[in-house]
Amino acid sequence: MNTTLAPLPENWNRAMAVVAHPDDLEYGAAGAIARWTRSGKSVAYVIATDGEAGIDGRTPAEAAPLRRREQLDAAAVVGVEDVTFLGYRDGVVEYGLDLRRAIAREIRRFRPEVLITATYEPTYGLNGGRIINQADHRAVGVAVLDAARDAGNRWIFPELLDENLPPWDEVGLVYLMGANQPSHAVDVTASLDVGIESLRAHRSYLDGLGRDFDPAAFLHEFTAAAGARIGVQHAVAFQQIRLQGV
Repeated sequence: MNTTLAPLPENWNRAMAVVAHPDDLEYGAAGAIARWTRSGKSVAYVIATDGEAGIDGRTPAEAAPLRRREQLDAAAVVGVEDVTFLGYRDGVVEYGLDLRRAIAREIRRFRPEVLITATYEPTYGLNGGRIINQADHRAVGVAVLDAARDAGNRWIFPELLDENLPPWDEVGLVYLMGANQPSHAVDVTASLDVGIESLRAHRSYLDGLGRDFDPAAFLHEFTAAAGARIGVQHAVAFQQIRLQGV
């Protein structure tokens, strides 16, 4: 099996990252996003939930504002100012028309050429084994693919026209983080330290894990594995999905 990854094409100007929870992007992708914003690209974040069910020692009412604030801080570290929270309930996000509409609305608003989301596969590899992918990740990942198409069709969710959001059909590629079969990678050797600081911004969440976790050690190991497959010191891997076949 060929384990070499292709360099992720960077001939675009605007990207939108759509994920389920605060911190999802910081487990690797933030290093790539820092590289892109440094080069002048515009990146927006859309977070489906407030991550309020993610800290066992805090009630959802306590956790939600903390996690929103930490996500805003983490985004700012990598040069992202456009952050939208959709307000879905953490842990029970359901795939469906409402979620597709909400994501399509943000695509029409920001008008990206590229989308980034987490893998929707049922399981993925970690530390030599396989673990179950969290339910919200699966629901949001599939909804992102469908919303990308929805955003370009004026007859799907025509009510968005009443919000002065015309169709946007210029999304050509979607990149999946954490995919079992990545196809491309981004060299983050020069931006890894910024990505680490972005993950560290989720202080309340990391403190609530109930175990020792070193963001620097984790991200160094994680990105070194992908780096070896593209011939650099550190990289973040993605699976590329094209929205159109022709």
